[in-house]
Amino acid sequence: MAYNLDDLKTRMQKSIASLRDELAGLRTGRASASLLEPVTVEAYGSRMPLNQVATVTVPEARMLSVQVWDRGMANAVEKAIRDSGLGLNPMGEGQIIRVPLPELNEERRRDLTKVAHTYAEAARVAVRHIRRDGMDALKKAEKDGDLGQDEARSQSDLVQKATDAAVADIDQVVAAKEAEIMQV
Repeated sequence: MAYNLDDLKTRMQKSIASLRDELAGLRTGRASASLLEPVTVEAYGSRMPLNQVATVTVPEARMLSVQVWDRGMANAVEKAIRDSGLGLNPMGEGQIIRVPLPELNEERRRDLTKVAHTYAEAARVAVRHIRRDGMDALKKAEKDGDLGQDEARSQSDLVQKATDAAVADIDQVVAAKEAEIMQV
């Protein structure tokens, strides 16, 4: 593997973006259409993501509205949301399914922050693996004579700075999500 600092930075940013996606799925007090992304529906003989059989909108702060495209799928979508393990109780009204979001209690909020920290630690580990790949590539280039010792050292400092910046971004993202979860 050849050393490329921009490639390493890009991979670190992808880890942070992945963390943001995972955190978006965590339920907070506010409704979010991304909350129902992990739900799959038994449709037309196979399992399909909810967003391929319905449109999810947020009409109110504590309510999701699911507009099912095929009227015959409404019961299957309602059942999939109820059985998703998200603690939601959908109410069907023809092709529209309303999903009220219950108030989060203190214990549930603490559990969600623990999950957020778990996601953040996984992202930090991914960033550290990327740093290790970069350092290994630098050592190999130095050993092969492609880089001088001073150049390799200065490049490794840049890799470390990129890693520190990525970890700081991860900490900032998870702190913002924690504040959002704990907000009553």
